Amino acid sequence: MELIRQSDFLLDPRKQEDLRRFAEGMTREQLLWSSGYLTGFGESAPASKIQGGTGEKITILFGTETGNAKRLAELLAARAQAMGVQTSIQDMLTYGRAQLRRDRVIVLIVSTHGDGEPPDSARALLASLTDGPAPDLHGSRFAILALGDASYPKFCQAGKAFDMALASAGAERLLPRVDCDVDYEEDATSWMEQVLGTITTGKPSPAVPLPAPILKQGYSSHATFPAVLLSKVNLSGRGSDREVWHLELDIDESGLHYTPGDIVSVIPSNPPQLVEELLDRLELDHKASVRTRRGEVPLAEALAAHYEITRITWPFLERYARLSDAKALQSAIAGRDVNSLDTWIDGREVVDIVGQYPVKGLSAQSFADCLRPLPPRRYSIASSLLAAPGEVHLTVAAVRYSSHGRERLGVASTFLADRVAIGRPVPLFIESNAEFRLPEDSGQAMIMIGAGTGVAPFRSFLQEREALGAAGNNWLFFGDRHFSTDFLYQREWLRWLRDGRLTRLDVAFSRDQERKIYVQDRLRERAGDVFAWLEEGAAVYVCGAEAMGRAVHQSLVDIVQSAGRTQVQAEEYILELKQTGRYHRDVY
Repeated sequence: MELIRQSDFLLDPRKQEDLRRFAEGMTREQLLWSSGYLTGFGESAPASKIQGGTGEKITILFGTETGNAKRLAELLAARAQAMGVQTSIQDMLTYGRAQLRRDRVIVLIVSTHGDGEPPDSARALLASLTDGPAPDLHGSRFAILALGDASYPKFCQAGKAFDMALASAGAERLLPRVDCDVDYEEDATSWMEQVLGTITTGKPSPAVPLPAPILKQGYSSHATFPAVLLSKVNLSGRGSDREVWHLELDIDESGLHYTPGDIVSVIPSNPPQLVEELLDRLELDHKASVRTRRGEVPLAEALAAHYEITRITWPFLERYARLSDAKALQSAIAGRDVNSLDTWIDGREVVDIVGQYPVKGLSAQSFADCLRPLPPRRYSIASSLLAAPGEVHLTVAAVRYSSHGRERLGVASTFLADRVAIGRPVPLFIESNAEFRLPEDSGQAMIMIGAGTGVAPFRSFLQEREALGAAGNNWLFFGDRHFSTDFLYQREWLRWLRDGRLTRLDVAFSRDQERKIYVQDRLRERAGDVFAWLEEGAAVYVCGAEAMGRAVHQSLVDIVQSAGRTQVQAEEYILELKQTGRYHRDVY
């Protein structure tokens, strides 16, 4: 078996051995998750070529923000290699129209973010297909796996846009597009088998889904580690209208390890009062047995720990509407009246649907089948193992609000803030986030931009750099509402500033003056210095809400433009930062 080469980069011997075992018949699950396989494949280069046997060559493209699409692309490439299929894998960011015309079998894995937006890395490729004359792709074939979140109205919109654009350009579908919700693993694996079956035999292989993936050290959403809560501190000052908690969890006996920038995924349970209210509205026996992915359990337990009962998803609406006699709901679903339904859904939960559109004679199983599995909630890690051995720290804003006459609670945030006591376990696993890593060169400068709890990974970055004695300069832009109540980790930032670990600190407290000031405004105010840092090789990191991420991106473009570039040149400058690994975003 030949080595796998990424440009001039050879995989390390451990990963070569992984792939050799794959080809020799080791089960997919054993290979995929052995030795942390998915946590570092090909991170040193944007594309790879896998030389296999005599199968038809496929080009695998991924567009990703958090790394999930990339990890799935790497798995598909490894599986293709085992079957003797010649394969190339490439980030959409570095893939152009000329390659699109040349490659004859194209497999795309792409996520959707925000209000139907493609990942940054996929925007240019999608624009090349939709803006202006599209390339002639007659004779090409393609398949698409779309990742998204069904609680958003434009579910998997990026994948749908690519699907339509490629077909309109004349390319032929290998098989229908598959749209995956947040619990994507089984559908994704089945899709891979069908794609490879179609390529190698001319017809799809039977869909044989895998169990949930084990992302690191044997833990996954189906096999979590019970990390004991060691400490919980409210970071918000007295009088704040928010609660932001700093949590410290014990992972000392787990074998888990992580790198700054990685993600903790917490498996919460739903608020007990919401479960009780939903059961009362349904008028079903709490002890009625229902089948879940983890076996049969009583309905009350299923609603508490197995199913999403807060966010209303399109699949839920479609399934529930079929069971109900609600003509208005059925009509809106049938007409795909996204805007009207999205407006109505905003601020409502499953219990509101059940209350407004009751179904007589509904069985416990029929209702459970309408729901999606309770997905993990993902939090940026706020610590370094070098500074806090055997621990992982989180920064969590408790979500509480009123809407439509009811009090609403964030599922995971209030689970952690209210219902997990010190000494009690939190079910979790760790996901690698290869797209949000410290610079390999410890002497490289960093500009870190975070708002609210988006500052969490930058605490881990500075802890790591302090422990390593890294020489690189560090500049933090932090924003929140009020200086007196919302300056998260204030003492630590000021200590690092005093010690010289933090070179510069700029803050933006939006509600402390009549005109609201945000981190993007502070960036513009420091435009000259920010551009100087960029010219000297600094890497940029952005973490926070999607809207903040867009505003910061525009500020960076404006800063480059203010240095004498045209708008097009400024946009190309920022794109080059991303292409060269100097612009990283973790937005949600």
